[in-house]
Amino acid sequence: ESSGRLIIEDDGIGIPEKEKEQIFAKGVGRKTGLGLFLSKEILGITGITIAETGQKGARFEIMVPRSAYRLHAA
Repeated sequence: ESSGRLIIEDDGIGIPEKEKEQIFAKGVGRKTGLGLFLSKEILGITGITIAETGQKGARFEIMVPRSAYRLHAA
């Protein structure tokens, strides 16, 4: 089953390789540390995944299972 992919990226300094998985951990962040942790948890409930895959700048890939979306003709 194929999936849809939503990509959000910027051209900033990016996220160091060693921190790419850590940014989704509870308590990591500037305030409560729930932002990306909570986002990943909520997406996961519906089978959607999120990963940081940037090489230059930050790049988040959100993978949506085919069963979780539908396309409409314009």
